[in-house]
Amino acid sequence: MFHRLIVVVLSCFCLITYGCKEQSNQKVLKCAHGLDVTHPVHEAMEFMAKRLEEKSNGKLTIEIYSNQQLGSERECLELIQIGGLDMTKVSAAVLANFAPQYKVFGLPYIFKNKEHQFRVLDGEVGQEILSSSDQSLLHGLAFYDSGSRSFYTKDHPIEKPEDLKGKKIRTMESPMAMSMISAMGGAATPISAGELYTALQAGVVDGAENNPPVFYLSRQYEVCKYFSIDEHTAIPDVLLIGTQTLNKLNENEKAWLKEAVQESVVYQRKLWKEAEEEAIQGLKEVGVTIVYPDKEPFANSVKELYEEASQEEVIAEMIKAIKSQE
Repeated sequence: MFHRLIVVVLSCFCLITYGCKEQSNQKVLKCAHGLDVTHPVHEAMEFMAKRLEEKSNGKLTIEIYSNQQLGSERECLELIQIGGLDMTKVSAAVLANFAPQYKVFGLPYIFKNKEHQFRVLDGEVGQEILSSSDQSLLHGLAFYDSGSRSFYTKDHPIEKPEDLKGKKIRTMESPMAMSMISAMGGAATPISAGELYTALQAGVVDGAENNPPVFYLSRQYEVCKYFSIDEHTAIPDVLLIGTQTLNKLNENEKAWLKEAVQESVVYQRKLWKEAEEEAIQGLKEVGVTIVYPDKEPFANSVKELYEEASQEEVIAEMIKAIKSQE
């Protein structure tokens, strides 16, 4: 009971302190996320805020809180729902708990390549997915690039699914991610990101999977000397605004925000591409062996996941729509 009271008090405090506020003719939107200020997504958000202020002549601005200052991704979403926060950035994987359409991004090899991915995200299918969480008071504004996840291991590279047999691979605590590793022949082992480096050192797991910048910046290359770029999943980040906040904006304000958001998407994707290239070069310089395995055997090994996912009608429709854009 005491814990619930604390939650209610904090929620009310946030509602008063962090929600969209108007100062004379100026509106200030509060945006929070969990990333470091050096991350391409944060830099893109800062760019968005700058462009919005310029477009609106200071009438509509954004204040950004990074590094989980206002809570985890889930907590930021809940703050938006109660009106205590205006905007946030979360992984599409987190939004699957609010709108089932987002589950489709967890399927391995759902995108043929980067061009296919952006064509889907920037088109009608992407817009449908972004709007699917409106019923949960969360409106998707745009997708930011979060790269693709690939395997990195300690003892030898993963060049075909059979190489995963008997290997303990760290995954996110996601049923889809765990099923993917199992389908490929590995032993899925959920471990928190903060404990992964030590787990690799101690031999609790034989490898993990993530995008190049995370692998490089986490210095896990000190333990794992092989990076197999099979790019099995590409789960984007999502920029969101609360429907309550959106409904309070007039048509001019909505137009300014939309333009600033789209410009930030272009900027973020440029920054992300540069970050990936720098990470790959950095990994090579510290002696990591990088291989580019044939993706087809990996994609074939996870076909059963599509059959299972398609049992849910909304997911089956999303799969069909995405594949039609290849």
